[in-house]
Amino acid sequence: MTQDELKRLVAQAAVDYVRKNAPQGSVIGVGTGSTANCFIDALAPLQGHFCGAVASSEASRERLESIGFKVFDLNEVSEIPFYVDGADEVDAGLSAIKGGGAALTREKIVAAVASRFICIADASKKVEVLGRFPLPVEVIPMAREHVARRLKALGGEPKWREGVITDNGNLILDVHGLAITDPVGLESAIDHISGVVTNGLFARRPVDLLLLSSADGVVSFVRD
Repeated sequence: MTQDELKRLVAQAAVDYVRKNAPQGSVIGVGTGSTANCFIDALAPLQGHFCGAVASSEASRERLESIGFKVFDLNEVSEIPFYVDGADEVDAGLSAIKGGGAALTREKIVAAVASRFICIADASKKVEVLGRFPLPVEVIPMAREHVARRLKALGGEPKWREGVITDNGNLILDVHGLAITDPVGLESAIDHISGVVTNGLFARRPVDLLLLSSADGVVSFVRD
């Protein structure tokens, strides 16, 4: 199967899951990226089941609106039963790296509000140790070099993702060369650097349900 076929397969599995488990008339949280786009497309027939969605990026908001979904500002919503999004890497403990699409801050906020975080990905995204995929860090522009120096002190090689401005008006540093054996500790350490908005480790609030697709079908993993 091609990568696009695997993405569509796991996106449909997520749609089937939320259709069965989300209360009628609830609001669903939707992530950002190519796999999340497949989920949005597959979600189109369920407009009558949900009263709307919260999007983690302007791109996802536009895609949801294009299929007829009402998109709420998160400040208008008090409950989200499910947040569905992809990931760049996920480890055995269901900590994840996200932010390849530069939407990590809004993704992390929506995930924090949701009762359950459903991650959809192909099997290649599951790893023993996080860090092969560079860890994105959203940074206030004036703090870029200060944060880069601190990230080097933590053992990483930060590279500025030039030409990319987040929906929040900030910059992205991608940190290479990390072997992340303590995702919770590293997430906290990076977030405490002055000038960091947030980083792409989803460990303090990890994935609740991981759906992985392969040529053999979709396999689920549930956080203990």
